[in-house]
Amino acid sequence: LYLISYWRSIRIAAIATGLCLLLGFPMAYAIARAPQPWRNIFLLLVMLPFWTSSLLQLYAWMVMLSQQGVINQALLGLGLIDTPLKILYTNTAVYIGIVYTFLPFMVLPLYATLERLDPDIHEAASDLGASPAQVFRDITLPMALPGILAGSLLVFIPALGSYIIPAMLGGLDTLMIGRTLYDEFFLNRDWPLASAVAIVLLLVLILPIMLFQRLQQEREA
Repeated sequence: LYLISYWRSIRIAAIATGLCLLLGFPMAYAIARAPQPWRNIFLLLVMLPFWTSSLLQLYAWMVMLSQQGVINQALLGLGLIDTPLKILYTNTAVYIGIVYTFLPFMVLPLYATLERLDPDIHEAASDLGASPAQVFRDITLPMALPGILAGSLLVFIPALGSYIIPAMLGGLDTLMIGRTLYDEFFLNRDWPLASAVAIVLLLVLILPIMLFQRLQQEREA
């Protein structure tokens, strides 16, 4: 049971982190390259979800993802589907909830890194014959690596131990380690076993942090 919970938690957290990176990198790059007066406005929009309770946000997603919700009604109205899709209480709903909740934690470190990049380096690479894809691969991506690693850790670590998102949006098959720990502590009342499982989770979370610190030290050296 615990191995399955760990594996599902790591898989869901890793996939959600990848989705946050795919969405967050273009957002952070666009904000970093926007005119100075607009940057604060865009950053404010990124931070806007933090102004409301995460519990209220998840209830709103439950309403939107239900079979009678806005998403299914819009798809039915556009003629893209014939019957409502089952989105709520699936892994898809969990991914949506994690990405929506933790996306700002990916955007902000990426923006802090990309904002410091010198545009003259990109122009020099273009003048020397590099295509936009080569500029991104050989210059932008390596220089943005610290922000990518920091943002990935800030998303992966809380997503791995998340309880409220899989409990509200996931089904019975979405058995993540946070939900397992809750059941052991408060339903089964097996505190010693739950504590041991929590210590293992802590060790799992420490490993990527130590790896990130080592990479940072090598980069500074």
